[in-house]
Amino acid sequence: MRGINLGAANRLSMPELREALVAEGFSDVATYMQSGNIVVSYEANPAELTAEMKRLLVERFELSVPVLAQTCEQLEAVVRENPFSDLAERDPKHFLVTFLSQEPDPRAVDELKAFAAACDDEFAAGGHALYSWHPAGIHLSKLASRLSEKRLKVGVATARNWTTVTKLLEMASA
Repeated sequence: MRGINLGAANRLSMPELREALVAEGFSDVATYMQSGNIVVSYEANPAELTAEMKRLLVERFELSVPVLAQTCEQLEAVVRENPFSDLAERDPKHFLVTFLSQEPDPRAVDELKAFAAACDDEFAAGGHALYSWHPAGIHLSKLASRLSEKRLKVGVATARNWTTVTKLLEMASA
């Protein structure tokens, strides 16, 4: 989920969310941090799981937020295909993976590559994921602020730092 528990907006108790998910038939429910990172076992494809999560959030918590589901195999591919794995391992808090609901507009990707080349950040696209390294920090990066669904022309874009990505994969693989 994107935009959960950031400041006063979209407040959601992770224990209450876990209870609601179990009541809805999800199993192996685990959350990571307080920002809407969830790992579950559920018999559905990612699109069906996304729709089910959005429904549950609206009905149980009156929250309408972007949701993007990934299978364990998709998450493994994102980690395996990281073109900047050395940077990600060396500086995981400054390394982002932006997950996308669909492949981005190729022109937007070309613009981001050119923009990244003009600053100190690194950027690469890989299917439904974007990889970016922000050595001065994510909050100071002009590139990070451009990794939005509107600019990329995709339905949903949500970013996680490398530490979170690898932790979610570890949880999903357990």
